[in-house]
Amino acid sequence: MKSEQTSKVVLYIAMSLDGYIALPDDSVEWLNDVKGDGGDNGYADFYGTVGTVIMGRLTYDIVLKLSKDFPYADIPCYVTTRHPSRFGNTSHATFTDEALTELVPRLKAQSEDAVWLVGGGQMVQAFMKEGLLDEAIIAVIPKVLGRGIPLFPEGTLPSTFELRDVEQRGDIVMLHYKV
Repeated sequence: MKSEQTSKVVLYIAMSLDGYIALPDDSVEWLNDVKGDGGDNGYADFYGTVGTVIMGRLTYDIVLKLSKDFPYADIPCYVTTRHPSRFGNTSHATFTDEALTELVPRLKAQSEDAVWLVGGGQMVQAFMKEGLLDEAIIAVIPKVLGRGIPLFPEGTLPSTFELRDVEQRGDIVMLHYKV
């Protein structure tokens, strides 16, 4: 049974040392050869705390390209887009143009566990602008890309995060913040 307390919105994402989440062509192959903990670097443990997934349509398209099977098909997934009628709903995703200020509180209230903001930078920016992000878990990858898609795009509101935990997984540093 769902408790009275609403779930939290968590950003869980990997970022290069210079702040990029993908190369300019959206590729993330630069993540493949990182020396982590020899396992999944804590992903399964994190995913076990997730009850709902939310992402932007561009991220959704990238996830479809990267995965043979949709990796979040076992939990409710919401994809924000300006034109949801172009996509229709699928067996694994609900497309919506509902305002984040209405959608996110509703998802938090109905989710048994955390709401995972999958990305990308534009969504992070929008969530931060509306004060909808509760926590951030950022895996800092020890690479400098020099170019790409930033986690915090130009125009993101200045913000202060409160460090809650630091965890080393091989060469990866996991930073846990309260927003």
